[in-house]
Amino acid sequence: MRCSYEPPGWLLFSLFFAALICVSAGCKKPAATPPLPEVQFITLAPTNVPVSEEWIGTLDGYVNAQIRGQVTGYLIKQSYAEGSRVKQGDLLFEIDPRPFQAVLDQAQAKLAQDQAQLGKTELDVNRYTPLAREQAISQEELDDAVQANLAAVAQIKVDEASIETARLNLSFTKITSPVDGLAGLALAQIGDLIGQSGSVLTTVSTIDPIKVYFQVNEESYLTFWRQFIASTNGDPNCPLQLVFADGSVYPQKGEFFFADRQVNPNTGTLQIVGIFPNSNYVLRPGQYGRVRAQTQSLTNVLVVPQRAVAELQGSYQVTTVTGTNTVHIQTVNVGAQIGSDWVIDSGLQPGDRVVVEGIQKSREGAAVNPVPYASGQPVADPPGASK
Repeated sequence: MRCSYEPPGWLLFSLFFAALICVSAGCKKPAATPPLPEVQFITLAPTNVPVSEEWIGTLDGYVNAQIRGQVTGYLIKQSYAEGSRVKQGDLLFEIDPRPFQAVLDQAQAKLAQDQAQLGKTELDVNRYTPLAREQAISQEELDDAVQANLAAVAQIKVDEASIETARLNLSFTKITSPVDGLAGLALAQIGDLIGQSGSVLTTVSTIDPIKVYFQVNEESYLTFWRQFIASTNGDPNCPLQLVFADGSVYPQKGEFFFADRQVNPNTGTLQIVGIFPNSNYVLRPGQYGRVRAQTQSLTNVLVVPQRAVAELQGSYQVTTVTGTNTVHIQTVNVGAQIGSDWVIDSGLQPGDRVVVEGIQKSREGAAVNPVPYASGQPVADPPGASK
């Protein structure tokens, strides 16, 4: 008699389910390792950088000639175009010359009259001299004739001076420019009575070159003086740049002209004057701008872009990449700002790798994929990164 054993149904079902789980587990692939975030870095190396400062400057004419009337009379003519360039000696205004011509004519007539009187006194002297010698007339009569002749000579000199004065006043009726430059608005109208005590008729400014006035504090002045004079053997012609209100830079360099004789005791600043060439007359008196000058030069310093420096509660930090390609947050002390860069006084060493792009993807101790910084090229997000 053969005996047979059949497992119960629940056991078969358990074995089938276990086999199904094993097969399913064997078919599942292991999870893929995510790529390391990419950061761009720069390697620090000592360098020399110039340090510049900026001050608010006001432009003014090299010469500002205020045009006034030198004689009293009625204005009859304006001979220049407002805002135009004029040369020295160009006619600007004209005063009615007729009263002054009349005074000149009168002075000339007076001279002719006195010249006739001089001729008579000379004849008297010549006639009385032999008569007095022969005692035909008294010596007193001869002396009177001689003195009258001397008075007539002196009167001729007075008349000549009066003629010169009248001629000069007549010339003042034609008001000319004393300098080459740019003529301003006319502040008097045809028909106005003008004179020596009257207001300014117009102003002519020499603006090529043009002056710029700016105030520097005593510390900046001393720093500049020590640094620049030492490097130029005493030549104070410091190159200056002029920055306009829109941020553009005037293409031509200016130079140091002079410094005021004293520091202002109220503000502690010293007024400096520079000059800029201005052949196209772009610069005008009264215009404002920022004057930029190099005050010193730093040697063997470490410089990083300002975008790589983070400020946190008064302290500054940069993100660095260690030799094992992990992130380290380093606290630093910053110095002068040079354009878009920052001088690092302490906290970094030559050869350190500072992250410039991808800082937001970095955290302390995290592994990263560092690549050299390419200016203007954004860091690519790793595949599968969320946007």
